Amino acid sequence: MFYETRTGDHGLPHNPFKACIVPRPIGWITTVNEAGVVNLAPYSFFNGVAGEPPMVMFAPGGRKADGPPDGAKDSLANVERTREFVCNVATWDLRDEMNLTSAPAPAGVDEAAAVGLEMVPSTLVKPPRVKASPIHMECTYLQTVDLPSNTPGARNAVVFGEVVGIHIDESVLTDGLVDMAKLKPIARLGYMDYCLVEEVFAIQRPDWPVKKRSDAAE
Repeated sequence: MFYETRTGDHGLPHNPFKACIVPRPIGWITTVNEAGVVNLAPYSFFNGVAGEPPMVMFAPGGRKADGPPDGAKDSLANVERTREFVCNVATWDLRDEMNLTSAPAPAGVDEAAAVGLEMVPSTLVKPPRVKASPIHMECTYLQTVDLPSNTPGARNAVVFGEVVGIHIDESVLTDGLVDMAKLKPIARLGYMDYCLVEEVFAIQRPDWPVKKRSDAAE
């Protein structure tokens, strides 16, 4: 099948776009407003974008009906004003709490407190960390890129930040490496689906010239 995204004439029960970009890591983003009120929200349009220095992005698209005049969601409004945020890794054990913090709470509501999550201070930035999450990345704001939006009055933005500090609970380490079997990270799929990382395999990078599989078997 083929369909043009501008017409959306795919003929399927649901838009398949997000199901075609999988799995997507979840950026569970902590920010604070000028008054210090915490906001905690998950974003599946999230990823690392560079390593030297380490940088991440998250895309808080959509409109906050009772938010600022530009319709920005709390995460976007907060990070552009206070210029700091934290990425908390979402795990299998925290799947329900992560999902609860995605609810469309009124502007200025502390989602972490609403769902009963204990927060702990960060080291280099003001937004706190989800204590139960085994990995946190403290970030400073770099820039926002505003993209075209199909929703009138809503910003479609991508936020970039530099990771300035990383907390890793030693319980998820094995021989000095982050152990996925211990971490149990979850990721977003399409529709209302998620996945759990349960199987890991390694592939070594090849030398040049590369050998095709058929050549290597000879």
